[in-house]
This record gives sequence, C-alpha cells and structure tokens, in this order.
Amino acid sequence: MIDFRLEEEHEALRKTVQEFAREEIAPVIGEYYERCEFPYDIVAKMARMGLFGLPFPESVGGMGGDYFTLCIALEELARVDSSVAITLEAGVSLGAMPIYRFGNDEQKAEWLPKLVSGEMLGAFGLTEPGGGSDAGATRTTARRDGDSWIINGTKAFITNSGTDITGLVTVTAVTGENDGRKQISAIIVPSGTPGFSVSKKYSKVGWSASDTRELSFQDCVVPAENLLGQKGRGYAQFLSTLDEGRIAIAAVSVGLAQGCVDECVRYVKEREAFGHKIGEYQAIQFKIADMEARTHVARLAYYEAAARMLRNEPFKRQAAIAKLVSSEAAMDNARDATQIFGGYGFMNEYPVGRFYRDAKILEIGEGTSEVQRMLIARDLGLARPWQ
Repeated sequence: MIDFRLEEEHEALRKTVQEFAREEIAPVIGEYYERCEFPYDIVAKMARMGLFGLPFPESVGGMGGDYFTLCIALEELARVDSSVAITLEAGVSLGAMPIYRFGNDEQKAEWLPKLVSGEMLGAFGLTEPGGGSDAGATRTTARRDGDSWIINGTKAFITNSGTDITGLVTVTAVTGENDGRKQISAIIVPSGTPGFSVSKKYSKVGWSASDTRELSFQDCVVPAENLLGQKGRGYAQFLSTLDEGRIAIAAVSVGLAQGCVDECVRYVKEREAFGHKIGEYQAIQFKIADMEARTHVARLAYYEAAARMLRNEPFKRQAAIAKLVSSEAAMDNARDATQIFGGYGFMNEYPVGRFYRDAKILEIGEGTSEVQRMLIARDLGLARPWQ
C-alpha cells in the first residue's frame, strides 16, 4: 500500500524548521529584503541547527540524513521566504554536493567539514553571459601549465559566490577537445585566488536577500589537483547534480506556493468588503481551493522524484516534471494571492508581495520550464536526432 505520510524523524524535522522559519525568519526577513542585504545571522542560525549538513553522512560532519530530508527543510523555509531557502539549497546542492559526489579524499577532507557545517558557503559557476540554457556552449577555458590550471572567462548569475563566508566556487571550463567536441571539466577555485574577481551584487527583481553575482577569471592560476572528478567529465557531473537540484528547487517552489495559501487563508478571514469577510465569497473560496490543489499535486510530484532518487531508480523525467509543475504552481499561486490581497498584495510589507517577486525565477533557474519540457519529451523518445 502506498503511504505518503512522513516518517517520524522527517515530521520532527519539518516541525522544527517550520517553527524556526516562523519565529526567527518571518519577523525580520522583510527588512533584509528591502535593504537587499544577505542575512548572515539567519544563515549562522541555520548552520547551528545543522541544516547545511542534512543530506551528508556523519563521517564527513553531516547530520546523517538524505536528500529528501533537505527538501523538507527547504519547503518549510520557502513557506516563509525564498531568499533564505535558496541560500541553503545552493550551498548544499551546488556548493558541497559536487565535492561530496566527485571529490577525492584530499578535496573532501579540505572542504567538506566547513561546507556541511555551514561555516563556509560554496558556489557552482556554470552559467555564462551568452550561454543561458545552453550550458554546453561554455567559453570559459582552463589551460594546463605544469602543475597548474590557468582559467580565463566569465560566469553569470552565480548564487552564494560573493558573501563574506564564501570559500570556493567550482567552475566548468573547456580543457580541450574530443573528436571535435569541447571537453568540459570542473575545477575548484578558492575565494581570493589572484585573477578571480567577483562583481557587485545584481539588482534583482526577487530573491533580494540572497547573494547572486557575475564572476570573472583573468589568468587565474589554481593547482592541478583542484580538478574535481575526471578531466572532461565536468559537464556530465553537473548534469547529474542538476537532476538532484531540480527536486530541491521543486521543494522550494512548493514552499512558496503553500506560503501563498497560508497567507490568503489568514487574510480572507480578517478582511471585510461589502459587509462580509471576503472568505465568505465563493469566488475567493474557489481561487484558494485551486491554489491548494496546485500545491498538493506539486508536493506529490517532488515526493515521488525524491523517492525514486533514494531508491537509485531513474528519476530524470520525474525530477523535470516536479520542477515544471511546482514552479508553475508557485507562479500561479503568487499571482492569485496578490490578486486576493488587492492593493496590499503590491506592498513589500506583506509576504505575498515578496512571494510574487520571488516566484518567477523558479520557472527559470536550474533549467527553464522549456528545458524541463524538452527533457520530458526526450525521455519519452520524442527528441529530434540532433538533440
């Protein structure tokens, strides 16, 4: 029999993170958002809770959980604020996880203790200014020179790359050719390395309390042993990382969608119009019912994708479906919530205003909705020969 109930330890974590989000994040995050300021104190509290180590074994300093454990925490954080949620998601999925999955013993020993404790943040530099969804069109290069790599190029939209606690960025770079095709490798670049510069923060529509920057590399020299995994396998490594990350982004999306429902249910019980609480009007009831239905379906989608991943079954299609369905649910719910709140929904002091600004990027980051549809169609055997 299929049982969708959370196990006792998962439910306990969910309640703990929910309480933390409501008591520690909700009262203050709006001010960080308005100032476009990274919430170091909140991140430090999450680190002390062990959230950055959730999916890692105790042998590397983690909490001994699994990837689904991380997703539960992400959903509850995003239910209150997505900037904080994406900081955790990127720090784990894109910062620490590639080193855990593909790093050698020396790299793990050097970097993982600080990454999984949350003392340090890591980032992953894949996207380039002219590349967008075409990550295979990487132009950044890394040339081997004796015992070093010399890196040149630019990366764009990189999360967690310029904070005071960022310790490294793993970048993809062209390291040669195989049969006329680019050979893309992943290389660890410690923060502060000469030739590695970080731009000022982007002025963003949403996720205003998270850190996102452009990176540039000009004759940036790092040791040869900073190669992560096998030479020429960097792109393939990242694709597998991205499949997992899509489940995490789906969890963030579900959290935002649920947050919209939470806020609307509370608001319509208080707000009066034409002599009645607006929650008594069927038009409002139906809109909120649709919002809850979208959220429920999206949650089941990411639950299934996570379950398949943990059983070591193929999950690429399910991850793409979860990411597609949940990000669109988040966007639809944010739009409907703003409409229900009316003029107040357009004010940043109300959470739904932030939710509306934060939702759109969920249909873009870690693979656009169009890319998800392409992946689903390809898995169904519908791709064209050149795809």
